[in-house]
Amino acid sequence: MFNPTVARLTYRALLGRRRALILCVLPALLLVVSAAVRAMNGADDAVASQLLGGFALATLVPLVGVIAGTGAIGPEIDDGSVVYLLSKPVPRPSVILTKFLVASGVTAVFSAVPVLIAGFVLNGNSQQIAVAYALAAVVASIAYSALFLLLGTVSRHAVVIGLAYALIWEALIGSLVGGAKTLSVQQWALALAEKVAGSGADISSAVGLPTAVVLLVVVTVGGTLFAGQKLRTLTLAGEE
Repeated sequence: MFNPTVARLTYRALLGRRRALILCVLPALLLVVSAAVRAMNGADDAVASQLLGGFALATLVPLVGVIAGTGAIGPEIDDGSVVYLLSKPVPRPSVILTKFLVASGVTAVFSAVPVLIAGFVLNGNSQQIAVAYALAAVVASIAYSALFLLLGTVSRHAVVIGLAYALIWEALIGSLVGGAKTLSVQQWALALAEKVAGSGADISSAVGLPTAVVLLVVVTVGGTLFAGQKLRTLTLAGEE
């Protein structure tokens, strides 16, 4: 189901000079801020949790997910080149699954790895905070990739919608409004971080771990399947 040719083309689209530069900005900012905070405050578990949860998981991961998820297929649909890709003897589920895997990998590398490094910079992984947030970033990357890949197949304004979702829902509403927290990928990922971190870590989620796992699976599998179905519709439209 994994197609190396589709993967190579997707990697090339995502890691082009301009897009790669954008992908590097937020991780670099996180590392700079983390180093500055450590220099000013020393090792502080509470500060580490606030920065990694409030900035990294709530803002960095969804924004990187928007760039990678929508960029994996959106530009091809916009310029019509997806029709040429789909005219090749490549199974449609293979195209979507490959793009999903590539987008997930890119999102995880540009979010989870910087989060792990930032956690070690902030407090040396005290209370397993760095590892907990890095694992949370990985599972969030997978869910966001499926969600934004689907968005890229159903709308020509996927980037704008994705940015609105990341900045308004995840970073603001999903962090502050009680009822909305249940439908926040950030909160689902925090449930894993809460489980992994030490008992003294200041990490909490509004969603229980079993519920979070179920919702993460539903969004990931459902988003990928719906994206594949939409790709079939696009193919038929192009043939007609």
